[in-house]
Amino acid sequence: MELMDKTINSYFDIWLGPRDPRVKGWLLLENYTPTFIFSVLYLLIVWLGPKYMRNKQPFSCRGILVIYNLGLTLLSLYMFYELVTGVLEGGYNFFCQDTHSGGEADMKIIRVLWWYYFSKLIEFMDTFFFILRKNNHQITVLHVYHHATMLNIWWFVMNWVPCGHSYFGATLNSFIHVLMYSYYGLSAVPAMRPYLWWKKYITQGQLIQFVLTIFQTSCGVVWPCAFPQGWLYFQISYMISLIILFTNFYIQTYNKKASSRRKEYQNGSTAIANGYTNSFSSLENNVKQRKQRKD
Repeated sequence: MELMDKTINSYFDIWLGPRDPRVKGWLLLENYTPTFIFSVLYLLIVWLGPKYMRNKQPFSCRGILVIYNLGLTLLSLYMFYELVTGVLEGGYNFFCQDTHSGGEADMKIIRVLWWYYFSKLIEFMDTFFFILRKNNHQITVLHVYHHATMLNIWWFVMNWVPCGHSYFGATLNSFIHVLMYSYYGLSAVPAMRPYLWWKKYITQGQLIQFVLTIFQTSCGVVWPCAFPQGWLYFQISYMISLIILFTNFYIQTYNKKASSRRKEYQNGSTAIANGYTNSFSSLENNVKQRKQRKD
């Protein structure tokens, strides 16, 4: 592990310059080993968890889900507020901002972005709740890729570029997470589910976030400052990968569902002629809906 740390440090020193001394000794940032171990454990649980739960009854987790999602909603709101105020206090330049010219505001951004990095570890629980509730269909390639990579990426951000131009994506993502985790928290209460209509728009917001992040990152390439160019190119590449995966998720989840509903409606129109089929289908759907709402 020590050899791995030295190899990583030497590679990133060439690519991005020396590590930022302002985060030296901070929790989980001293070396890469803890982040790497947490990531490997996460992937092992993703692999072994569904196998372990295969012959077991799913857990409800309703109460803890409300608390968990409320906690992440409040943390995301705190991070969004602190990042916006820090950027304004430091007079950050939208087009390109280095990591050492914002004065005290830089330290404020660094402290908040540490919480952002740490929140990516907390968010591993999203997947663990899916496993415990046996919602394995929600453990997609996109879900695992996004969760496993973000913690690792932000370890490197915190050690080499913990403020400056790094603020933008985290600010947008914190805002989106306020909407997302408030939705998940409310959806854990069965009585609230009929009133929740904005899930589709959360995914649209995530896609807009990635596009805006690419635009803002590209500004740092076109109008460069002292912010490391290597990191900007990496971020653009990563955002493109998320756009591809989230677009595929959106099409599979919403466009295909809409198409399927249209077909069901057309089939239902012809089924009215023989009343029995239509009545039986309606009864079956009602039973299914009642069962689903008990989760």
